[in-house]
Amino acid sequence: MSIPAIESQSSAAIKEFQEGKLRELLHYLAAHSPFYQRAFAQAGVSVAAIQRLEDLVKLPVTTKHDLHRHPSDFLCVDPARIVDYVCTSGTLGQPVTFGLTDNDLDRLAYNEYLSLGCAGGGPGELYQLTTTLDKRFMAGLAYFLGARRLGAGIIRVGSGVPEMQWDTIQRLRPTAIIAVPSFVLKLIEYAEEHELDYAASSVRKVICIGENIRNPDFSLNTLGQRIHSKWDIALHSTYASTEMGTSFTECAAGQGGHHHPELLIVEVLDAHNHPVPDGEPGELTITTLGVEGMPLLRFKTGDVCAMHRTPCACGRTTTRLSPVLGRKQHLVKYKGTTLYPQLIHDALHEVSFVKNFQVESYTNDIGTDELLLHIGCHELPEHAKAHLREHLRAKLRIAPSLVFKPVAEVERLLFAGDSRKPRTFLDRRAA
Repeated sequence: MSIPAIESQSSAAIKEFQEGKLRELLHYLAAHSPFYQRAFAQAGVSVAAIQRLEDLVKLPVTTKHDLHRHPSDFLCVDPARIVDYVCTSGTLGQPVTFGLTDNDLDRLAYNEYLSLGCAGGGPGELYQLTTTLDKRFMAGLAYFLGARRLGAGIIRVGSGVPEMQWDTIQRLRPTAIIAVPSFVLKLIEYAEEHELDYAASSVRKVICIGENIRNPDFSLNTLGQRIHSKWDIALHSTYASTEMGTSFTECAAGQGGHHHPELLIVEVLDAHNHPVPDGEPGELTITTLGVEGMPLLRFKTGDVCAMHRTPCACGRTTTRLSPVLGRKQHLVKYKGTTLYPQLIHDALHEVSFVKNFQVESYTNDIGTDELLLHIGCHELPEHAKAHLREHLRAKLRIAPSLVFKPVAEVERLLFAGDSRKPRTFLDRRAA
């Protein structure tokens, strides 16, 4: 597909375009959103005074706490106009439900049309979808709608069951897989155990969701390297959330997820809700454009990342988003060391006998953070367990508690409570 004109224009032209969309959104919120009507009044803000992107700092931020406390106050249309309900995964607490209008579904399809196209997709591509399309999951729906708009085909296999995945690949010959990267490793492992020639399969790319495959410098991290060393296929990282209804997907250059300025205004903020310099980490904060049902203004996602603005080799001049460095709420302080769970994940992915894992954090009896790692593996000798402990100490400068369990038992932990995504970090710390 061709690149939309706005995504290859100058930064000044993109900024002017977004400022016009921002003014439209502010008037829409002032007219239709009970939550933002109240927020503007409490902050003493006149929407007419917000003309430029630089003026965003004059506006209050929106948090997940606001969505939990006042979900119905974000709705901007008559409930009779809602044609689909989706919900967040509930990673940080109870899920939040979002109502989508017919136009919002069209926007969702357009977003994924852009994102799949960014990863080289087009008519004739055939995607194998390994995520669920039910349980009010927005991602599965978005991929289906986007592939349809792209003129591509999609096979809705759903999650898990490597045997079924490979049977489908062999029979229907998809050209691309949409999957969590760690599940791709399971597909490779299954193929090796059953002597399937996966290198000769029809699959030529993976759209990687839910887990990082790159380091902050955009090189492949350990998980990405493990996949690529086994299977010579293109890996495209993608990042999205239900709240933003928008994706950041890598092109073939693999230098960060591309921003679609017609769908989203992006800020990366410090602890005081002010923008950080380009390339510096901060909390991703988004303003949705073109959403009718439940638009959001300066919504703090909780994800820590960085923005890069240099033009890309693909011809896009839009902002590129780094891999997510961690979730702000997940930062752990353990025995004098501060770290995000992602660092633990990366270290565990380097050890081949670790088949799956869950990192659990809780508060001990003296009020400080503790870490317990549930390690899914086959039977191990004691020296292998000792090797893992020393590996973690060398990589992280800490030695968290480890408990070794059967792979199936850890799998149940990862998907406890009918979770749609593997919960590799379980936060049980006192508030």
